[in-house]
Amino acid sequence: MTDTPETRTPNVVDLHVGGRVRMRRKMLGISQEALAGALGLTFQQVQKYERGANRVSASKLYEIAKTLQVPVSYFFDGLADPMTSEVDEVGAAAERVVTEFLNTPEGLELAEMFPKIGRGRVRRQVLDLVRAMAEDETREKG
Repeated sequence: MTDTPETRTPNVVDLHVGGRVRMRRKMLGISQEALAGALGLTFQQVQKYERGANRVSASKLYEIAKTLQVPVSYFFDGLADPMTSEVDEVGAAAERVVTEFLNTPEGLELAEMFPKIGRGRVRRQVLDLVRAMAEDETREKG
């Protein structure tokens, strides 16, 4: 059976690289349109890269790294080493959680602001509030 565009699921490496592109772009405050313009692409193409729907070629990844001011290796940080059979499941799970969080529209801003809350008690209250809201959301869906 061949994959059709409707049924093809993105490769885990493409998803990871795309997520890292998105995270770095957002960290620098660059829009998809601005990144696309710097790379000679459409913003839709940048969207497809970030979602992992399209693979980034080596030459384009090099250009993206130059534009976003990171080494090419940045886009592969957090992936399991293909040369070893050891998989750090806990580390991989933690990396996925952090990446998912930072890739939400509010995640990066929240991650930047949270450490600025000086009092540990207040940070704990914010965490308790978010936890309670997530539990309510889960109950409503369940």
